[in-house]
Amino acid sequence: MAPTFKILFVLSSLACIANAQQKVFDVRTFGAKQNADISQALLSAWKEACASPTPSTVLIPKGTWSLKQAKLVGPNKSPVELRVEGILKAPLDPTQMPNKQGEWVTINYLDNFTLSGGGVFDGQGHEAWKRNDCHKNKNCVKLPLNLSFNFITNSTIRDVTTKDSKNFHVNVIGCYNVTFLRFTVSAPGDSPNTDGLHIARSKKINVMDSVIKTGDDCVSIGDGTEQLHITNVVCGPGHGISVGSLGRSTTEQDVIGIYVKNCTFIGTQNGVRIKTWPSAPATLKVTDLQFEDLIMDKVTYPIVIDQEYCPYNLCKLDSPSLIKISNVKLDKIRGTTSDPVAVTFVCSKTKPCENVQVGDINLTYDGTLGPITTKCNNVKPSLTGKQNPPLCVPAPASKQSA
Repeated sequence: MAPTFKILFVLSSLACIANAQQKVFDVRTFGAKQNADISQALLSAWKEACASPTPSTVLIPKGTWSLKQAKLVGPNKSPVELRVEGILKAPLDPTQMPNKQGEWVTINYLDNFTLSGGGVFDGQGHEAWKRNDCHKNKNCVKLPLNLSFNFITNSTIRDVTTKDSKNFHVNVIGCYNVTFLRFTVSAPGDSPNTDGLHIARSKKINVMDSVIKTGDDCVSIGDGTEQLHITNVVCGPGHGISVGSLGRSTTEQDVIGIYVKNCTFIGTQNGVRIKTWPSAPATLKVTDLQFEDLIMDKVTYPIVIDQEYCPYNLCKLDSPSLIKISNVKLDKIRGTTSDPVAVTFVCSKTKPCENVQVGDINLTYDGTLGPITTKCNNVKPSLTGKQNPPLCVPAPASKQSA
């Protein structure tokens, strides 16, 4: 037997053994029916899968399934997969959820977890969006997220879709070494507060080869995030990829190592943005950020550092942000902007931005409101390559008619 054939034979044999050892817990075995809530069947299958000493899969097969709410918790004794092949539908009315303060699907305390299958988590958020007044009402009713991942390690979420969440689509809190691969977020551009992924207090998170269409940030990056890589993502509609907002709490932790590369923004409000609150107590640092090889297609504000972030007049501007932004690299960013201010660097007067490196920028203004320009406060960027428009140079005065 030739050596190459022997190797292939051994690998094939190992794969067969692995498949034979893989236990599959089909929710139908636990009583799931398509015309009834499958919450209990899913939980029963999940408990058996987590207790299995060998790798296991919980299967939700093709079809449309009603799910009031699910909280899937570890620890798991061996690798576990939740394979969603069908369409899961949340209650239209969030008050039908047993735990009104919980999320729709919560997955906690797992190692070597996989979510896959090509299925859809449909939050059916259209009716709930009409009730969302959180931008003006501090006592607004809590709306559930579609997917909440907490304290997950060494795991992969791939080939699934989250659709029309009532609130954020996904949060990732306290997680380590988690990859989102070929992940899809789908919601209308006017759906309120429907961030695609919100990541905080997590390290070594990867978002790759994914499409995010939503009504708020495609990816929002909270405090305590380290070593986040966002690669080959298409964002839009939405508000772009944002670090922050940061600064409102003294307990916030540093943000270190954010890498956004080879991404495309289509019709978004922002491209890449860093936002911190003025007149706020936090003193964390935001450092080591790289934004490279990005395409902007009719983006309103392609590049933004905003340390005077104050939406809905919820703060005062009399005290500068205490957050230090440093070691920021921007290079190979090109495309079109729908606002004449293509680049905004509004840094803190108390803690100016440091070591902002700008390489090739080529942005053109697709509009008639004036010449393309940039805005720079409390920053002295180092420039290499070519910048169009010229960075941190006052716009030419408009010609006055005689």
